Amino acid sequence: MAAVTLGPEGTYSHRATSAIADDDEIDFRQSVTAIVDAVASGEYDRGVIPIENSIEGSVTESLDALADYDVAVVREIVTPIRHALFAQGPAFETIASHSQALAQCRTYLEREYPEATLEAVASTAKGVEFAREDPSVAGIGHPALGGDGLELLAEDIQDQDSNATRFFAIAPAEERSKGGGKTSLVVYPNANYPGLLLELLEPFADRDINLTRVESRPSGRRLGDYVFHVDFEAGLYESRTSEAVEDLEALAENGWVRRLGSYDTEHVVE
Repeated sequence: MAAVTLGPEGTYSHRATSAIADDDEIDFRQSVTAIVDAVASGEYDRGVIPIENSIEGSVTESLDALADYDVAVVREIVTPIRHALFAQGPAFETIASHSQALAQCRTYLEREYPEATLEAVASTAKGVEFAREDPSVAGIGHPALGGDGLELLAEDIQDQDSNATRFFAIAPAEERSKGGGKTSLVVYPNANYPGLLLELLEPFADRDINLTRVESRPSGRRLGDYVFHVDFEAGLYESRTSEAVEDLEALAENGWVRRLGSYDTEHVVE
């Protein structure tokens, strides 16, 4: 199964992707949008993208890509996040990593390296690569990314020990499934009036469906116009779910509702 995720090798996305594909079947892109585009076009069977971190919240590029492309979500992968600091030595000027990783280690960095310049790069693995190439740079990434001239200066530097990230395994739209314990939707009501959000949520509350995430993102069409991302604990195969979605579609008659699909959750511990 050919899969694509954020590169280079060694990113947390790569580790999550290893749960669904062998390493020799995994390719890399430098952005979430490029991954979703590659899957939507049929170039790859699967893509793995980060959706939400327990400290920093949702990954907005992933949400926007899921609204812009027609793909299916076929699995949720949850993995713990452990961050370590690497450098060629104890003296460096810049700390490079993915913006989410830098934010997840904010307390440690402010305490231990208040004078260092923080540089956001494409991935944690890329930050460690820069540290390997430049003695003035330190990188933050998974503890297994060390070696080859790098010293492990500190590990488990994330602000919370419970730090974890949700990833979506995505597939071409025709592989969308109704079976699974969770479901994700993208809703564009193309409307704005008092009580709209309440009306969008009531079909789920009326049927005792637990919403696990509701998030709005700008539609890009005009100021104050939003797309809503909704996750809930029920499968599309259930009659209560199909009824709730039908109500939602009636409310969004001037817009659209995209069923990303139903799926199960897998916990990957490394």
